[in-house]
Amino acid sequence: MAGRIEARMRRAVTAGVSLAVMSLALGGAAQAETAPFRIGALNPVTGAGSPYGPGMQKAIILAAEEVNAAGGACGRKLEVSAEDTQTSPEAAVLAVKKLIEVNKVDAVMGTWSSGVTLAVMPITTQAGLPLLNTSGAPAISTEDKADLVWRFQATNDRFGQAFARIATERGFKRPATMAYNNASGIGNTEGFTRAWTAAGGEVVSSVVYEPKRPSYRSELQQILAANPDVIVMGSYLQDTTVILREWYQSGQSPDVKWIIPGWAANQQLIDALGPDVLANVIAVDSISNESAPSYAHFEAAYKKAMGADAPANVYAAMTYDMVIAWGLAMQQACPDTATAAVNGSIRAIDTADGAPVYTFAEGKAAIEAGRKVNYEGASSRLSFDEYGDVTPDFSLSEIDGGAFVRKGVVSF
Repeated sequence: MAGRIEARMRRAVTAGVSLAVMSLALGGAAQAETAPFRIGALNPVTGAGSPYGPGMQKAIILAAEEVNAAGGACGRKLEVSAEDTQTSPEAAVLAVKKLIEVNKVDAVMGTWSSGVTLAVMPITTQAGLPLLNTSGAPAISTEDKADLVWRFQATNDRFGQAFARIATERGFKRPATMAYNNASGIGNTEGFTRAWTAAGGEVVSSVVYEPKRPSYRSELQQILAANPDVIVMGSYLQDTTVILREWYQSGQSPDVKWIIPGWAANQQLIDALGPDVLANVIAVDSISNESAPSYAHFEAAYKKAMGADAPANVYAAMTYDMVIAWGLAMQQACPDTATAAVNGSIRAIDTADGAPVYTFAEGKAAIEAGRKVNYEGASSRLSFDEYGDVTPDFSLSEIDGGAFVRKGVVSF
């Protein structure tokens, strides 16, 4: 009798343990399915990119909140951990390692400046993580062997093509180039040179200069000695400020024009030099998809959060789109929201025959209804090519009333 009671007790305990294990297993599976997807926001909050970095970071957070408010992507909420690159490759490497090793992020978004992106890429690729960026160097495309890098900014080569188009339209005949010695600066001027010479033109002089120099008089003299009618720059704010100040103070070639990238032509440049120095400057920048409902939607949220107009920070629209596009790719890959599956679904949210959608909630509803979608982004139409690159439109702006004012648009 006692033996039979003990046997029944052993069977009951065994059954209880089995049920407990099953319950834990099922609970663990449910937890895995609903665990937040962790995004690493890696932005230039300080350093040369500081006019843009805080807004870029805030746009990532705004987009994540929007996805979460719509019930998440495939039931998963987004969680953001933020780090400052300091616009420095060395600082960015330390920051991305923290995001990967400590914060355990599933994707990294928002790197600005090609030097930073190229420094971070090997680390994210080795970890099997996608890297969504706003950098222009052509090498970013060619070095991405794993198809894990997605560029939301125009390549420097396309910037160079825009420079060449504008130089042609303005009737320039004798361009020269000056490039900051990094992948982005050289990429800008090489892209211009390829486009210009392919059309039968000649570049009269070219200089590549080193960063963080107190003076660029010798490089400037070399360029001006060739008597150019326009100087095309691949530059950043600090070096552009020094070069334009020294040119103006020299009084040499007062009629020469300058074509500079938009990221070097902001309010800080105006404050440093004044409108008289900048009267000969044409600033070229990529512009957002301003006629799309997605841009109006983003712009309203950004202005409310930042108290600033969205057009002043074209990169904020790009980082916003990174999160929305990724959330839609998660929904497209559902129920498999592992990083690799989502990464493989990004192009599926931009199908030519898909229904146009302009917000995450709208795209999520369409995907759940079994429809193909074509997300028209706030930053561009987001038509990713085979390299994961996009081609936005470009603006040309000139000083008018003490501010850079758009005077035209270049589309490819």
